[in-house]
Amino acid sequence: MLDADIHTGGMPAPQSNGSPRNGAVPVWVSFRRTLLVVAIGLAAAAANTLIAYLTMGIAGFIAVMASVIFGLVIAVALRALHRAWWLATLSLVPSLMVMFGAGDYTPELALEQRGVREQVTITADSAAGTENKRHAYTLRGDQGILKEKMVWRGGGSPYEVGDRIEILRDPEGIAPLWDRSDVDSAEKLDWLIWGTATWTAMALLAGYRGHMRRKKNKQPFLDRFDF
Repeated sequence: MLDADIHTGGMPAPQSNGSPRNGAVPVWVSFRRTLLVVAIGLAAAAANTLIAYLTMGIAGFIAVMASVIFGLVIAVALRALHRAWWLATLSLVPSLMVMFGAGDYTPELALEQRGVREQVTITADSAAGTENKRHAYTLRGDQGILKEKMVWRGGGSPYEVGDRIEILRDPEGIAPLWDRSDVDSAEKLDWLIWGTATWTAMALLAGYRGHMRRKKNKQPFLDRFDF
């Protein structure tokens, strides 16, 4: 202790300004963290699809809420890995792609595989004369009025009372019936794949940039301010 005090002029030895929060980490640690975030993204996409399948025709809002939660988890993971906010914010775009892709892929695939084609005529619109953006169309087929209605959510519905369309109806009553011309599970699968691939690319970029930012002791811009 005495020798150390002599060499430092009687002053305590300077402490390293590195810390677990701001200091650099070995490459293998950054690589392992990156793989973990990639795995989280792949698991989230798979879980989204599974939940959409299990809740098909029962409670679609559960799949939507799960997608929102998974998207936020991915954003937080990217923020922690990257040590910056912009990439985490951008990750919300592929999150939407995964949400819509997974949510529509399973019911449309079910309709393509076992759906029954039927020519129907739209006889009524539940939103007619109102400002309601949820349209529940009553359909009449060859055997009379169908018990199940075709639902369109949002403005700008392309359907009007009197239109004659071809629908795909699930004989098991699980997947909601829909206009056959709009059923394209391959397109929804593309959304799901592209969203997952974008998550993966963002994780790899976040891992590299995060490693370099830690090496240079850089902090996220917003973290420099005390709120």
